[in-house]
Amino acid sequence: MEFFTISLLNGLSYGLLLFMLSSGLTLIFSMMGVLNFAHASFYMLGAYFAYTTTALIGFWPALLIAPLLVGLLGAGFEKYCLRRVHKFGHVPELLITFGLSYVLVELVQLVWGRSSVDYRVPAALDGPLFTLYGTQFPMYRGFMMGVALLMLLSIWLLLTRTRIGLVIQAALTHPETVEALGHNVPRVLMLVFGGGAALAGLAGVIGGNAFVTEPGMAATVGSVIFVVVVVGGMGSLSGAFVASLLIGIVQTFAVGIDTSLVSIAKSIGTVITPETFGYALFKLKISQIAPIMPYLFLVLILIFRPKGLLGTREG
Repeated sequence: MEFFTISLLNGLSYGLLLFMLSSGLTLIFSMMGVLNFAHASFYMLGAYFAYTTTALIGFWPALLIAPLLVGLLGAGFEKYCLRRVHKFGHVPELLITFGLSYVLVELVQLVWGRSSVDYRVPAALDGPLFTLYGTQFPMYRGFMMGVALLMLLSIWLLLTRTRIGLVIQAALTHPETVEALGHNVPRVLMLVFGGGAALAGLAGVIGGNAFVTEPGMAATVGSVIFVVVVVGGMGSLSGAFVASLLIGIVQTFAVGIDTSLVSIAKSIGTVITPETFGYALFKLKISQIAPIMPYLFLVLILIFRPKGLLGTREG
């Protein structure tokens, strides 16, 4: 029971961090039809900006300043780069965002170096939130979960209960009508891209000190957030939320199971023997295959439900 409860809490906190990352990418794709390959790099920038800001004026101002700076950079990139290639189709959009990811990594290495930086959890949040079955659950993980849920509520209220949200959604489906009503559609799309980048920056502020802040952090999470978006359903915010929690919980449980597939097969009395698919595969422990769990989900989703868990569009 202790393993189940603690793993569930850790899985929820990790899943909510994945949602913070994937939500911005989902919004950008659903509103603009752009699959932003540089999204994880904005996450990395958020962590580094927060590290520098924290060293100067503290963590709490960094919680606001770092996402704002990343959002401004994202908006500037959309206005001066992405918008210029939009008329040429999706492939140039993918290429320019792919190139941006490499540029940002190189800039980070030039400014902050190639090794990790000492970005720590703030002292006010460095301690146990509660003790369960003799195991302490960190206060900072609870803070991560609270910020992610607050962000989800804020996005939902913005898109469904405000005039700005209605204009943003209308600009995607009926841009000519929105223009005729006096709204600047290019500016709306710039704000959407900047907002999505800011959400990634916020995830960097929260996740950078919980894990490791170093130049390779974008590559570490980049592929996982695309898996989340595809599994949840392209452009579906609710799907990204469900997929994030599912992947976070399953992967966390898998990391903690130090049992081989052979032992599991014997315990359930299956007639499948290790020689059925190769003994080497069955010798692997569940914890060893935990890193590939998200990609197994991706394969299964693409086979049985290509539009994703809660998606509405195929592919």
